[in-house]
Amino acid sequence: MEDPPPPPQRLRCAVQHYEWGRRGAASIVARLADQQDPDLARPYAELWMGTHPSGPSTLLDGDGDLMLLRDWLARTPDALGPAVAARWGGDLPFLFKVLSVAKALSIQAHPDKKRAEALHALRPSVYKDDNHKPEMAIAITEFRALYGFAAIQELKDVLRTVPEVEGLIGHEHAAKLMSFKEYDAGNQVKSTLQSAFANLMLASKDMVSEALSKLISRLNIESKIRTLTDKEELVLSLERQYQEDVGVLAALFFNYVKLSPGEALHIGANEPHAYLSGECIECMATSDNVVRAGLTPKYKDIQTLCSMLTYKQAFPEILQGVPVQPHVRRYSPPFDEFEVDWCLVPADEVVTISSVPGPSVFLVITGEGELHAESLSGGKKEAKEGDVFFVPAYTEINLSTHKSMQLYRAGVNSRFFS
Repeated sequence: MEDPPPPPQRLRCAVQHYEWGRRGAASIVARLADQQDPDLARPYAELWMGTHPSGPSTLLDGDGDLMLLRDWLARTPDALGPAVAARWGGDLPFLFKVLSVAKALSIQAHPDKKRAEALHALRPSVYKDDNHKPEMAIAITEFRALYGFAAIQELKDVLRTVPEVEGLIGHEHAAKLMSFKEYDAGNQVKSTLQSAFANLMLASKDMVSEALSKLISRLNIESKIRTLTDKEELVLSLERQYQEDVGVLAALFFNYVKLSPGEALHIGANEPHAYLSGECIECMATSDNVVRAGLTPKYKDIQTLCSMLTYKQAFPEILQGVPVQPHVRRYSPPFDEFEVDWCLVPADEVVTISSVPGPSVFLVITGEGELHAESLSGGKKEAKEGDVFFVPAYTEINLSTHKSMQLYRAGVNSRFFS
């Protein structure tokens, strides 16, 4: 490298006010976005850090003018490093977010690259880009989600104990599912599950409404004489949020995942999931493609969703993060576009974050201190809660703390460079 890397840049980031977000100061997004006086009635759902046109980050250039990070990268290609620039065409390959979830997000899946290209060509107003969107969520607080189809034994328990579902999926499919054993695998289970799930999702509004009303009143009566299961409690809670929505019944088919702070979940293409509650860090390939089918007032594309899912039945891998140096844990999903480091630095410490051949985005969640880099004029920038920095490739960072600091770094997955 002949030229020194460009200096780290302080970013201004977009807030998304989706209806499911926590409201006002109860949301970590409002606190991080430095909303001095957040509107108590307004949801602060997501903070976006990256170049996606639906919520692009900006920075002040050398003349003090506000410009898009994407435009700055086009002018400063060295900031990405040669390997990233060559593979992803001069853009940041990942989108980094913070989510604050008060109310369940839709049951959804993200298309693979090939399907994303087809959907974008077919319906660009709904599917706004042609990229895939593998993603990973790292819990900041207790975090609840639905992910993937439950194992056959759990599905059989649902059919046994929730008669309201059997009528919607069809008696023939129900009988077939009941006949499978835990070790039955392969296409027969998959095709039966696919047909049963499609029947449920495409059931008429009247049938869904009737089944839900029976189920809810039955659970309300039974709750007085026995302890409801976690899934039953979930059904009651989802029904309060989304009345008469088929997604409330669909939730019974999925794994119910509970993450403790510091645990993470990665989600590949064509896997059904729904975030239910809590706050998390999220990182994904730069895309906003979502195929929705329930728990939402937004456009539902049920046929597409049912046809694209993998119908794998397995509980997801929970990542704990791997220590890579003192005070730093790394979460490495099986995707080239991104990895996330979680740095917990005690007060009055200095931690060196080695240079990497690709770009990084740093987010300070709590604490304060300074970010030191040789390329910075004056050598350092103040870093405090809510600060976001774009750090160019080949830039070593020293973090010195005044108060203990919690910081996340998103970067291109190390496996891409090895």
